[in-house]
Order: sequence, then structure tokens, then C-alpha cells
Amino acid sequence: MHDATVYDVVIAGAGPVGLFLACELRLARLSVLVLEQAETPHSPLKQLPFGMRGLSSPSIEAFYRRGLLADIAAQPRAQDAHSHRNASTAHWMQHQRRPGGHFAGIQFFHDKIDIDSARWPYRLPSPADTHMASDMAHIESVLATRANAMGAEIRRGASVTGFEQTGDAVTIHAGGETFRARWLVGCDGGRSTVRKAGGFEFGGTDPEFTGYSAEVELAAPRTLPPGRHYTPTGMFTYQPPGTIAMVDFDGGAFHRTRPVTLEHVQAVLRRISGMDVTVAALKLVTTWTDRAFQASTYRNGRVLLAGDAAHTHSPLGGQGLNLGLGDAMNLGWKLAATIHGVAPDGLLDSYTLERHPVGAQILDWSRAQVALMRPSPSTRALAAIIRDLIETRDGATYFASRVWGLSLRYDLGDGHPLAGRSTPDFALADGTRLGERLRNGRGLLLDFTAGASLQTLADGWNDRLVHVAGDATDAQGLSAVLVRPDGIVAWAAEGAVSQAELAQAAMRWFGEPD
Repeated sequence: MHDATVYDVVIAGAGPVGLFLACELRLARLSVLVLEQAETPHSPLKQLPFGMRGLSSPSIEAFYRRGLLADIAAQPRAQDAHSHRNASTAHWMQHQRRPGGHFAGIQFFHDKIDIDSARWPYRLPSPADTHMASDMAHIESVLATRANAMGAEIRRGASVTGFEQTGDAVTIHAGGETFRARWLVGCDGGRSTVRKAGGFEFGGTDPEFTGYSAEVELAAPRTLPPGRHYTPTGMFTYQPPGTIAMVDFDGGAFHRTRPVTLEHVQAVLRRISGMDVTVAALKLVTTWTDRAFQASTYRNGRVLLAGDAAHTHSPLGGQGLNLGLGDAMNLGWKLAATIHGVAPDGLLDSYTLERHPVGAQILDWSRAQVALMRPSPSTRALAAIIRDLIETRDGATYFASRVWGLSLRYDLGDGHPLAGRSTPDFALADGTRLGERLRNGRGLLLDFTAGASLQTLADGWNDRLVHVAGDATDAQGLSAVLVRPDGIVAWAAEGAVSQAELAQAAMRWFGEPD
């Protein structure tokens, strides 16, 4: 037993999801231990070009609301990586228009997007863009630095091998040691040990292809045409001088079954491209598939899942990281309230209720892209129709709303159109913005009427809810807004405020008043 210490939470996995969750839990003053299998956070596959990730609006907002966005966006590594990628993309694709993203490689462009419609309803501009890019190594570095500074304990080279749970604790075995915690959260990836040992049901669809991401040196680089190409045997993209991605519809047969050699990569590239290409050197390579599986629940007793441990799918469209970060933002405050003994009934179970449908939707989004990539005449015909639709204003707006995460809404059972959505970043009367007021991880009651009665009501939750009185630059007709710690609107009113409705909403999310 390790020092006989009982942690509030042990997190398996020190990727972005586990580290962000650790920050959320430390914000609530919980003791947190993160156990990570890898000895070092440094991996060549997390560097360019493999490590680049697109951050969607909910992820950008989450980082902004916790004071992390400046570090994610402005540090040299992130800027250099983004600039390198944009410069390379501009060079080899030669876009005259600014691309906003893609669906199965079919791009949509900013000049076709109705951003006001995509942000509806009540969505004020964010201090950041609707989407941005950073490399995985940089994101992990920023989050690890913050987690360490906040007092989270991170142990590397300690792989979780198993655990047992009782009614009040979990005993975890990792790195030849034993640890105890009140709760265990598996953020340990698609092959999660926590999920397997915890008996979680994990179902979905088997892969149709093996994907390859490789950094190579070609004997004759000009032989291979740059850009994305669909062929009778699959798909490949080439970004000079040596970045290659391929999709081989082999049913996922090659993925993790044997070493990926230069000769194999060359053979697959020749078969898919139909060209006599010679690979002179293989620098980096990884394989992946479109396997799409999801846990039926994200909680089993005192064990929870987040990120790829809860749902795994192909990296098409770059949705996986954003989905996992959303899990962490949703789970952190709910688990903290549960541990502190102030959570209302069912609060922790709402984690699965809210995030499982979002995960299922992303898995289907991934499957739909696979359907547009199959090497068949019917698929190419369908892709041509999607290409026409995505060039329309409504089509581009729809795809942008989905890819950027602007359409996210939890079903909270409230009829107001803002409930369940990300709160607008109101410019408040005191000169601050709403997002800045969420950095302490507490809920907010925005009172645009500045009424004393709402102050009195909010005082009942004075350790969990901050009353913010005063007008906003653009209150958009709202008189009061109740915001959860994760930035989701729990309740909103226009005109006269029903204190009974507000009190009921506050109790639903923040428990009984003091």
C-alpha cells in the first residue's frame, strides 16, 4: 500500500483528457493522483505532422473559461506548429479560399458559412475563433504544467494493471504498487485497462479499413501528386516533402498485427495510388482504423470512464480530442460536488446521460465519413452530391456547426432555447467578460435586473454559486441566467423572473441551499 494515502480521485492516463480532468478536480480542492503508463510524455508521433489537432468551439471555450487559452494558443510551439501546417497546406493545396474544415475530405469554406445562424441562439462572439489548431504535445505540456502547479500528483511509468472496488473506495494496482482512492476515472485510451477490468459493456462496429499516417522520404517526390486522392482501391493524401496518409479497405486486418515496415508501406502506397512510387526511407509511421465502439454507461459504481476509454472511433475529422475534453469539463464539477457531499440526487449520473448521446453522435459522424470513402462507384456518386450540398450556404453552415461544435446542446428539459447550450460570453457592466468569471469553477447567477431578491436567493448557495449583478453590453433580452460551472446554461429567463423556477433549477444542479 502506498503510504496508506487515500486519494479523492485516481486518474488512469496522463493524456489531455486525464490532465484536464486533474485540473478540474484540483480546482475543487480534491486530492488527485494521475497514473500514466509511459515513462515520458515525449513521443515522436505527438509531434508534427501526426500530432496536429483541431480544437472545436467547446474546447476553446473550456480552455478560455479556465484561463488556459492563452497558453494553448500563444506559446511558440503552438504558433509554429499552426503556422507550419497552414503554410504547408497553402503550398500544396493552393487554396484561394479559407477552408473551415472537412467531412470525409470534402471541404467547406468560410465564405459560404452564415456564422450568425451557426451560433444561434444567443451566441455572442468568443474571444477566440470558432476553431484553432495545436499539436498534441503542446496541449499535453500546457495541461501537465497547470496540473502540477495546482498540486496534482503525476506518476509516470505506472501502468494500471487492475483494481477492486468496495462501497466506499477503490484499490488500484499500478507499477508494482497499490493505491487507494474514493473514485477511479479511466482516461487510459481506446484499449483501456480500467474499462476492461471494470466490466463495462463496450459495443459498436468493426473496422472497414487500416489507416496509415507516415513520414517518409520518397526517391522521386514529384512522382506523387499532392493533395487528397480517391482511387479504386482506397484513398491517399500527400503533403510534400514526405507526409502521407492512406486508407486501405482491408477490414482493419493489418492494424497492430505485425510491424509496419518500409516495404509494407511502399506496397500499400503503390497499390492505392496506382503509381510506381519508391519509399527511400521510413521515418515515422502509425496505423489506425475506423473501429467505432462506445461504453453503454460511463459509470460503474466508483469507477468512471472519459475520453477514448469511453468511446473510440476513427480520427477522421479530428473529433476525438474535443469529445474527451468535453467529457472532462462535464465530469469534473459533478464528481467534485459528489465527493464534497453537496451534489443533488442524480448529478453524477447526469454525466452519462449528457455525454453518452454526444459520443454516439460523433461515432455516427465518423461512420458517415467512412461511407463516403469506400472505393466504389456508388460512393463516388454520393460524394459528388455531398460536395454540391456543402457548397451551398445552408450546407456549409450545417457542416461548420457540427464540426466546430456550435450545435452542442444538452437536453435539460427546459423550454428556453438557451438552456443546455454554452453560455454567451457576455461583456459585463464591471468591465469583465463572463468567461473570466468562471475561472474558479463555481456556478454563476447572472442578474441583469440587479434585484436584491435574486442576491438573497443566490446567497443560499454562497459557496457554490456567485451572484453577478448588473447589465451586460448585449443581454439580448435576457433578465437572468443560471450558469453551471462547466459554462452550460442551466436556466434562463426573459422579462419577469420566477424565483420559484430559479430556486428549483438551482437545487437541481447545486443541491440544497445552506
